[in-house]
Amino acid sequence: MVKKTLVVLIFLAALFWLSGCQTVQGLGRDVTWVGEAGASVLEGP
Repeated sequence: MVKKTLVVLIFLAALFWLSGCQTVQGLGRDVTWVGEAGASVLEGP
């Protein structure tokens, strides 16, 4: 039951994430943003 719930939640999250992009260019910007956010977290304050 828990496994099925997790699969559904992951699927819904992926669906919203992909629908937010709507284009390959949008997906590229999202990937760039995530990379920059990750780099700033690793650099620290």
